[in-house]
Amino acid sequence: MNFPARQTCTTATISLVFGILSWCGLTVIGAVVAIVCGHMARGEIRRSNGALDGDGLATVGLVLGYLHLLAVFLFVFCLFVFFGGVATLIAFGNHIHHFSH
Repeated sequence: MNFPARQTCTTATISLVFGILSWCGLTVIGAVVAIVCGHMARGEIRRSNGALDGDGLATVGLVLGYLHLLAVFLFVFCLFVFFGGVATLIAFGNHIHHFSH
């Protein structure tokens, strides 16, 4: 009994490639493409009734994309907290220096 070979979903492959590229320099654009293509691929695979393969590729692309966006968000948040804290300390230092004279 031979089963026909299932074709790998191209969109799933694109999702995985851009998920990897998002960590190698394509940053936010790569992550967004990975997420969009990953969701599209999973829908295509579900609707294909077993004709398409690649759900694992799409899932890994989604995970890499979402993790990268989370990392970028946390990095930007930390920058705002750090520089906001520095600006507050500078302003507070100038305020104290103003009243000490």
